[in-house]
Amino acid sequence: MPDDPSSPSGLSPGPVKGPRLRTVPPGEDRERLTCPDCGYIAYQNPLIVVGSVATWEDRILLCRRAIEPRKGYWTLPAGFMEERESTMEGAAREAWEEARAKIAIDSLLAVYDIPRISQVQLIFRARLLSPDVSAGPESQEVGLFRWEEIPWDDLAFPTVQWALREHRSRLGLQDFAPAVNPTPDVLAQWERML
Repeated sequence: MPDDPSSPSGLSPGPVKGPRLRTVPPGEDRERLTCPDCGYIAYQNPLIVVGSVATWEDRILLCRRAIEPRKGYWTLPAGFMEERESTMEGAAREAWEEARAKIAIDSLLAVYDIPRISQVQLIFRARLLSPDVSAGPESQEVGLFRWEEIPWDDLAFPTVQWALREHRSRLGLQDFAPAVNPTPDVLAQWERML
């Protein structure tokens, strides 16, 4: 085989290997990326996002995003879980990474399904152990907001608004079922409240 001048090494890259064919494997009911040589199946599963509505007294921690998507908009401290960590460990890690916040998690506040981007979001209710917070590398700034100070028009994602509203509706409650995606009726009601 002749040398390939477009390759960094000048050599031909050779045949493509690994998962590269979309097909329905035996025993499956949907297409998967598979390797036609060895039969390996590369499963692509939804990502899990963990985060928190973390409070200090009557104020809620928000972070202004320094990264895309939605750079410059406000969000809760949240992000993708890492391997070998629990959901609560992940939420605490995200609070530290994004806002240098140390938190104590109280309970699971909400579970949101976002199939269009293949995410499941687990949002916890948490208490800040100190009001001393500062921007981490993924945040332009952080702040502690009273309810009436929340920048509703500048929230990064619908789930941020959902979690904030669910948090407020559960103030003072110790035992409750986690919230799920709001119905269209609930969304309409929330819009009228703004």
